[in-house]
Amino acid sequence: MVYLKSQEEIELIRKSCLLVSETLALVASVLKPGMTGLEIDKLAEEYIKDKGAVPAFKGYQGFPGTLCISPNECVVHGIPSKETFKDDDIISIDCGVLWNEYFGDSAFTFAMPGVSEDTMLLLNTTNESLYKGIEEAVVGNRMGDVSHAIQKHAENQGFSVVRELVGHGIGKNLHEAPEVPNYGKRGRGGKLKSGLVIAIEPMINKGVKQVKQSSDGWTIVTKDGTPSAHYEHTIAITSEKTETLSDHRIIEEALKNNPEIRNISLNNSIFALQNF
Repeated sequence: MVYLKSQEEIELIRKSCLLVSETLALVASVLKPGMTGLEIDKLAEEYIKDKGAVPAFKGYQGFPGTLCISPNECVVHGIPSKETFKDDDIISIDCGVLWNEYFGDSAFTFAMPGVSEDTMLLLNTTNESLYKGIEEAVVGNRMGDVSHAIQKHAENQGFSVVRELVGHGIGKNLHEAPEVPNYGKRGRGGKLKSGLVIAIEPMINKGVKQVKQSSDGWTIVTKDGTPSAHYEHTIAITSEKTETLSDHRIIEEALKNNPEIRNISLNNSIFALQNF
């Protein structure tokens, strides 16, 4: 059952999402080759708890980390480890918090300085796909309009869209109805109504769309071992406008001051959608 949110609930979700964004911005400010996922995870957990919130992922169905840290061919749900990040790694970092009884969720893929230009194109395209989806997430449209916009932009660049993993509703539960696929047909799916809060999260592969689960029981990897990128925003759809509750701008600002990490190239017309 889809649970539509009041404006008061949307503001509480926004607060949680902004804490998620601040946490990812903190990660962006210190991330560099030679660090480990466990180091980043500890930093994020301490920051979230210092704010009086709870890491949403830690303990969720037994997950051991505060962050999902998924390098290279890992699509999502990577477990923080002692393995050091290399100069040519890309690293998807997904973060969630529970604050004042409401969840926030967002993800960003980071690129180390030695990442190739064709892999950077994957990151840029995935990020752009996210905003293409947000642009279609307005009252009166259907979920398929959002899904199709994501799929079309990614596939036009020669990349593939993961089918088995989707975005989701969010509120008092981390995962709520409806599902938000990253592929689909225009005019299909449920109608988007005022009060709907969803997490849109394209997961786009450089190679084939097929994925598999690793032996750790959590990490999802590309079947052909090629890189995958992942970006996520939580948005609220209302009769007046659609609002992006998470904020990647502060992550981008942190990256500008961190020479150890490459910054993605943002299309300003798409980036402006964050505030429409």
